[in-house]
Amino acid sequence: MKIHLKQPLVIVLLIIASTGITNRRAMAQDAKAQLTVASPFTDNAVLQRDLPLPVWGTADARATVTVEFAGQKKTSLADANGQWKVSLDPMAANADPQKILVSSLKSKVVFSNVLVGEVWICSGQSNMQMAHKDVPKVNALVSSAKNIRKFSVNKTVAFTEQDNCQGQWMEQPPNSAVAFAFAYFLEKSADVPVGIIETCWGSSSIEGWMPKDMTEQLPHFKKQMGVFDADTKKLERIKGILNGPKPWGRKNDIFLRTQPNVIYNAMMHPLAPFGCRGIVWYQGEANTKSMPAMLQYDDSLKAWIQRYRQEWGRDDLHFMAVMLPGYYKQFKSGQQKGAENPNAHSWAWMRESQLKTLELEHTSVANTIDLGDVKNIHPKDKLPIGKRLALLAARDTLGKDVQAQGPTMNRVKVQGAKLVVHFDHAKGLKTLNGKPPSAFWVSNNSRKWIKANAELKGQTIVLSSPKLKKPLYVRYAFVGKPKVNLVNAAGLPAYPFRTDNFKP
Repeated sequence: MKIHLKQPLVIVLLIIASTGITNRRAMAQDAKAQLTVASPFTDNAVLQRDLPLPVWGTADARATVTVEFAGQKKTSLADANGQWKVSLDPMAANADPQKILVSSLKSKVVFSNVLVGEVWICSGQSNMQMAHKDVPKVNALVSSAKNIRKFSVNKTVAFTEQDNCQGQWMEQPPNSAVAFAFAYFLEKSADVPVGIIETCWGSSSIEGWMPKDMTEQLPHFKKQMGVFDADTKKLERIKGILNGPKPWGRKNDIFLRTQPNVIYNAMMHPLAPFGCRGIVWYQGEANTKSMPAMLQYDDSLKAWIQRYRQEWGRDDLHFMAVMLPGYYKQFKSGQQKGAENPNAHSWAWMRESQLKTLELEHTSVANTIDLGDVKNIHPKDKLPIGKRLALLAARDTLGKDVQAQGPTMNRVKVQGAKLVVHFDHAKGLKTLNGKPPSAFWVSNNSRKWIKANAELKGQTIVLSSPKLKKPLYVRYAFVGKPKVNLVNAAGLPAYPFRTDNFKP
């Protein structure tokens, strides 16, 4: 009898154990399917005004998710993978704190102290990352800043596109000097809350911020990714760093941030398609290692902008690039004639590539040709950059009638032994020091550039040289670190340009 009694007992125990396992599995599944909202939604967030606002996350498969904010109530049915998304209707700016309520049948998430205003993503490398505490003129603005908040994306990499990133909206200005100065003057102009999402990392190339599928458009990136994916030693080192102790040492930090694609996966992809007005991009130094790299940056940057617009689902996502400022480095290629000579290989070619992005709609380039340091790749004159970005944003995204840029070359007329340069945005054309305009060079088909005598006449510049009887072409500030003095009535500097088609 005892033997027979044990069998039901074993069965009962097996049933209990099995039920426990089943319950644990159910609990694990419930935990896995817990209601979540995308990383950029936290307490203290700033949401973009006047545009449809995507809100997304995960929940149980086929669960109904409701999002409530500012009198709106939207619902979404999660798909078979638990992904859900709603789109809130455009809202006016609002500096009064509000709550976002996201709920499903099983749970709810609440975010408090949420404002509505202008939101920008500020990205790039070290000159975007440079902190305002290291730039006295920008840091002095902190005490008078208001209605400015930041979301700083933690610096890391990933081999695949991530759905989430680490960060938290905070009621304080962004760390970046450029981003903060931009936000400060934008808030003054728009008089609405401003939210800045900082996602930047020193030494990073534009390829580090590219989705892997861009290999289909850019041959050089395809080659780069092919080499990267085949380097098992490098891949294992990255895994070791990611799984190892934190924080990383400087050597490992530099190693991670100089790789292609992996920064995008971890630090940009999780942000899309969070509602924002646009992206401020201060990057390019890492892509100036050679003349071919600078020349191909044109195609890379334009393709990158279009790809990001696809990611955000918005053709009008505005991009503002910061032109690389004055600096001179010796290139192994070309003639080594110094920082002020147009025959030298220099950052002038990178600036030309950056300016070609203006061929795309909804783009701006902040001119920095009068700024920088001939020997320091990290100059501290960041305040004017922030001001100029805010002016461009006010004109191009807020519709304000402001003079937002300096003179730009419209056309050049040949008049015998003289060239006459006509400009746009040239009202009140003048020089800052009262001297003749500087940094103009002329040439003919000989390709020998000669410093020009420049005379200011109304809104034009007349160029000549006793050494050249029939000049044909002009280069203005097309050097590494020019000394410029030409501005308009708003005090904004003329943009560099060249009219020749000579190859470097």
